[in-house]
Amino acid sequence: MDEMHEQSDAQLLRGYAQHGDEAAFREIVMRHTDLVYSVAVRCVNSPDLACDIAQSVFTDLSSKARPVAEKLADDASLVGWLYRSTRFAALNQLRNDHRRLAHERQAMELLLSNSETAPDWDRIRPVLDEAMDNLSDEDRDALLLRYFKNHDFRDVGLALGLSDDAAQKRVSRAVERLREFFAKRGVTVGASGLVVVISANAVQAAPVGLAVTISSAAALAGSAVQTSTAIATTKAIAMTTLQKTVVGGIVIAALVTPLVMLQQQEALRTENKSLQRQIAALKSDNADLANNAALKTKLATLRLPPPPVQAATPSAEDLPTTSLYTRLKDQNIKLTAQQIEPYLKVNGRSAASLLAAYRTTGDPALLAEAMQKFPNDPQVAFEAAFKKDGSPEERLQWLHALKKTDPANSLPDYLSALDYFKAGHTDQAVRELISASGKKQFHDYTLDRVQDDEEAYLAAGYSAAEAKTIPSSQLLLPQLQQLKSLGLTLADLAKSYQQSGDEASAQVALQMAANLGQRYKDTPGETEISWLVGMAVEGIALNAMDPNSPYGIDGQTVQDRLNQLNQKKAELKELNAQLEPLLPNLSDQDWISYKDRWRVFGEEAAIRWVVNKYGQK
Repeated sequence: MDEMHEQSDAQLLRGYAQHGDEAAFREIVMRHTDLVYSVAVRCVNSPDLACDIAQSVFTDLSSKARPVAEKLADDASLVGWLYRSTRFAALNQLRNDHRRLAHERQAMELLLSNSETAPDWDRIRPVLDEAMDNLSDEDRDALLLRYFKNHDFRDVGLALGLSDDAAQKRVSRAVERLREFFAKRGVTVGASGLVVVISANAVQAAPVGLAVTISSAAALAGSAVQTSTAIATTKAIAMTTLQKTVVGGIVIAALVTPLVMLQQQEALRTENKSLQRQIAALKSDNADLANNAALKTKLATLRLPPPPVQAATPSAEDLPTTSLYTRLKDQNIKLTAQQIEPYLKVNGRSAASLLAAYRTTGDPALLAEAMQKFPNDPQVAFEAAFKKDGSPEERLQWLHALKKTDPANSLPDYLSALDYFKAGHTDQAVRELISASGKKQFHDYTLDRVQDDEEAYLAAGYSAAEAKTIPSSQLLLPQLQQLKSLGLTLADLAKSYQQSGDEASAQVALQMAANLGQRYKDTPGETEISWLVGMAVEGIALNAMDPNSPYGIDGQTVQDRLNQLNQKKAELKELNAQLEPLLPNLSDQDWISYKDRWRVFGEEAAIRWVVNKYGQK
């Protein structure tokens, strides 16, 4: 048994899938019942229903043990799969039987009314799982392991294939994105307070005996997938064992006689609002999935090898500057070696601190040190790919490293595609584009880079207002020019397909360009210049399409979308014209507020805040 405790989740699941080792499956259930139960109970707010959902999740795992095990690395954890499955099961239950669920939730709240929770938790609990859904899979898994399963950074790194430092960085990034999400919902809480509240409340002890019940019933279900008799037996066990559940020492009749407490209407209204947000998020996800599925269907018709095409280069006048704020373009505030050294020492010369030191001093030796010490850090790979004196071979090497360390991120695939176009390898470029189109995530690390640089300026003695302003005024975004170049190249590729008589592939190439442009749309904390470049790339694709053809899934035409883009560009131009004369009037505190709003709500929202506050004077 001790040997079994030392095995990873993946090893245990393979033992169960391949050899029917029920002891291995019981070990998995014992490890993760508290997590699954806690996620479920937050979603449905009913301990009894959460028990039912927990059992269904582990039963599902039992029946899918082999395919799930095949996707896990030898030392991987199941927490991400279990979390997503629990959320899916819980939200389905909420949609299908919301009224019954509300009554049962009220009954359980009455029985558990003596339990105490922190005030912050009362505000965070209704939207915690919605916030978790908005994280990337990598960030969510890191957060689950660190604060839901209480692993240290070493264990988190081992589970995710990262160094201790990279694991800590990923967890910190996930916490910051959670905090930003809560801020948008009107729940203001500091990062340190947030992790304390989550650690203390996110995982509760499951009812006594639940793990034993689940492991027995789920294992039986898994072993009886092909026999109707065993399936019927599993259903019978599920119905009888959940008739009575011990919660906090009280025996309650579950799912039999729900108690209706009308005096809890206010709590029910809060739950309804949370449910509406969850359903809206699901609809958004479904729309994304529909778009992705439609695109993948089209991609099957993309002919290989494609016709030859040369990479296009945008003209200088067509490209907005890659500096975030043109008003500060003539300033070049760099730190000295003496100023940056204390910051590096405090941060142990970590990957993030070395990169921040490199950007704020311009010393290439600091980037070289980061490349040598942290070759598996995605942000190190990103900076190395844009190194000024790097050869095409080195850039290809670092883009490959970026794909490996951030596999869900589509950005390195797009950048690799452009490089292959430049080298004349059009067929390989198309393969990279197909890979990029199949990935939903898109990160260029802009927000992470600005925040790290801000810490460096603060450590060097600059004021909070200066530290928040200087990094965003000086940070260069070389990827924007390359992405616009790729958009132009895709338009040329479409022309080449049309000239060869392949109209279907031409339309797919244009759709790829349009999707690339939309990658920057509605990204939290995004810069205005990134959004403008994204709209320009989408416009390149749309202008090459039939203006009367359908576009999207809401009945729009290509011309409708072009009109929207042109209107938005005009709005942003007018907004910036209003902003320019107001900037000298901003106090230090308002500069801080301006930058904070940009990071949470995006630059456009921050500009509107300044215009609304100062434009009336």
